[in-house]
Amino acid sequence: MRAKFVDCGAAQYCLWQDAQRQFNVPVDVNTDAFDPADLPTMLDGYDIAISDHTRFAPGILAQCGGLRHFIYFGTGAANILDLAQAERMGIEVHTIRNYGDITVAELCVGLMMAAARQIAEQHMVLRAGGWKKLEGLELHGRRVGLVGFGGVGREVARICRGIGMEVVAWNRSPFSDTNARSVSLEELLSSSDVVSLHLGFNEATRGFLSRARLRVMKPGSILVNTARGALLDETGLVEAPCDGHIAHAALDVVETEPLPADSPLRSAPNLTLTAHCGFWTESATINQMRLVLGIAKRLVGTAAP
Repeated sequence: MRAKFVDCGAAQYCLWQDAQRQFNVPVDVNTDAFDPADLPTMLDGYDIAISDHTRFAPGILAQCGGLRHFIYFGTGAANILDLAQAERMGIEVHTIRNYGDITVAELCVGLMMAAARQIAEQHMVLRAGGWKKLEGLELHGRRVGLVGFGGVGREVARICRGIGMEVVAWNRSPFSDTNARSVSLEELLSSSDVVSLHLGFNEATRGFLSRARLRVMKPGSILVNTARGALLDETGLVEAPCDGHIAHAALDVVETEPLPADSPLRSAPNLTLTAHCGFWTESATINQMRLVLGIAKRLVGTAAP
């Protein structure tokens, strides 16, 4: 089988070369910009497509009749191709998990601290020539509630316990972990000083943290989302800081990315935003590449490294 990585970024390429040499698996790599309409031509003669971020629209995928495998640099392959269409075409879709659990967890806790100490607002005031001291919230001894308890949630629990926070969690399936106590969703929302989202996204979890559930949250609490933007009712979120129910929200993800210029989130008070960068560190990127190459090596059929 022949494999092609269609959208390797220039900054990724050196890391990819190092990882590829370790795995000794033949993969052709494209680092040039291209029109997605050119994908069928680019993949002509290839059995395996590897994609970091490029979306394969239904009309484009339909023209890639020679593909038998599709490897995605993440978990949510449904974001970049129609899974049902791929199945009908006989294309097996492969995803990777847990490559960036620590990296995302570190940003999550960083956003908690930024929200608790109002770092972003003070930074902007000083940048503009002012001087403004804002009272913060000490997180030690406070309760953090994790909605979802997968790999990232477990890492967040470990870090939060390390700084002296009480950690509770709600998960759709039972769990056992020394760093967190399982509670009901209602108890978590109503009693936590910080609520952090860590659910996987699918149609069942779309809008999970609804306007009604936001109102169940403890008055004056902090909300952090480093999972998926569509888990959250953004309209309800904008209202909550405006009336003071939520003291601060910190989001690394939003429903529409890039965030539209006219989005109310851009001007909402007490809101800290980052540009979906939670997964992006060199360590996580190397982990991604090793997992992708492991799949490619198995499919190509060469011996394990």
